Amino acid sequence: MLKKTAWAALRGETPAEKLGTLGIAPGKKADIRKLGTIAENYGVPIYLFFEEDLARNQSLESVLAGFAKVPEYERPVIQVGSFLRFTQENDPSFEQTMEEFPLMVEIITIGEAALDTSTTPVPYVTCLMPFLDELDFSAESPRPGLHPLPPANR
Repeated sequence: MLKKTAWAALRGETPAEKLGTLGIAPGKKADIRKLGTIAENYGVPIYLFFEEDLARNQSLESVLAGFAKVPEYERPVIQVGSFLRFTQENDPSFEQTMEEFPLMVEIITIGEAALDTSTTPVPYVTCLMPFLDELDFSAESPRPGLHPLPPANR
């Protein structure tokens, strides 16, 4: 659920402008932990896609509707907070692994839609998870804090 006070404190008029102040823009890559922090601090739903075709060629609303009856962890899309909780609960070394090899996801879309039971459009972000064969474990790690998050006003 969007945290209206924190969201309103971001500069910009559109979701793309507001999220841009946090370093989030289509085509860029972002550390999955940063996305988790943004989702938590601002209440913006951030969805991770595991299938490129769905992420690039279908609307978020149609994908969510099409998989509504499928259990959360069996869908080709999941909210970043759920993904991070699941991995932390099932892999005690997850945090350390993310320090050594940050998981960078590609930002696909920033938009607005009436999600869940809301009739009012809310901002959202969709991202594409990298495929295992695309991960470069020898690459230099991204520098933390490239785009520091402004404090959330709660």
